[in-house]
Amino acid sequence: MKVTCVFSRRDPSTVKTISGATVYKTDDILNHKDEIDVLIMCGGSATDLPEQTPAMAKYFNVVDSFDTHKNIPVHFENVDKASKEGGKIGIISVGWDPGMFSLNRLFGSCILKDGADYTFWGKGVSQGHSDAIRRIDGVVDARQYTIPVEEALDAVRSGSQPQLTTRQKHTRECFVVAEDGADLKRIENEIVIMKNYFDEYDTTVHFISKEELDRDHKGIPHGGFVIRTGKTGVNLENNHVIEYRLKLDSNPEFTSSVIVAYARAAYRLNKEGASGCKTVFDIPPAYLSDKSGEELRKMML
Repeated sequence: MKVTCVFSRRDPSTVKTISGATVYKTDDILNHKDEIDVLIMCGGSATDLPEQTPAMAKYFNVVDSFDTHKNIPVHFENVDKASKEGGKIGIISVGWDPGMFSLNRLFGSCILKDGADYTFWGKGVSQGHSDAIRRIDGVVDARQYTIPVEEALDAVRSGSQPQLTTRQKHTRECFVVAEDGADLKRIENEIVIMKNYFDEYDTTVHFISKEELDRDHKGIPHGGFVIRTGKTGVNLENNHVIEYRLKLDSNPEFTSSVIVAYARAAYRLNKEGASGCKTVFDIPPAYLSDKSGEELRKMML
């Protein structure tokens, strides 16, 4: 895998890459389509990816991390149409949720048919939710923490299969830097009523200085749990719990690691002649690895 180039809405002369890859303006992207095997889409889910991924899927194999769960079916249809028109592969909603957590929800529900699924996020910084806050007029910067409710976690792990509302499972805490003179009440209200992001949660908003944000909220940790509880036996007398946990020092670095693996799969699928939109459910696990099938069977099976 090699970073060929980077496209940015910023002035390329102000952007430095660790790999030394050349930075170009986003407007120049189609001039480089023959140089790129897979284009990784790094925009936000609120306003960028719904437009950018279908637009680019006509010309490139693409992978994105679209994470507005309710809108994934529509996004899939848009990318599928564009990818098939261009004879390319588009893999959407890649990361850890949606992504790795999605796979574990699928595995758990297939194995324990008589059971219930639970997903908890945090405590950690949500990139998508933080980005959504930053798009609000008057906001300079922001971090949003998603926090599991401990009582809900304990109830799930007990195997009692509680019925939990969205609000009972998580709280959200926001740290916001506002422009001088900005209407703080308006900003807070726009956050707490934001559909698909905050409207179904108990949300606390703190307005702090840029210095406080940089000092106390510089890192982007995250993580969470996917839990499937179920029963087996003639009388359903045996309880089982499947738990998958992530504890991440850096949300973006882990997410990018997942995306790169799926970029490898996108390239392989397209070389085989496949086209259209895919999700993590559709990708053979072996296509993610840089090892051969023989090596995987020997080392990991």
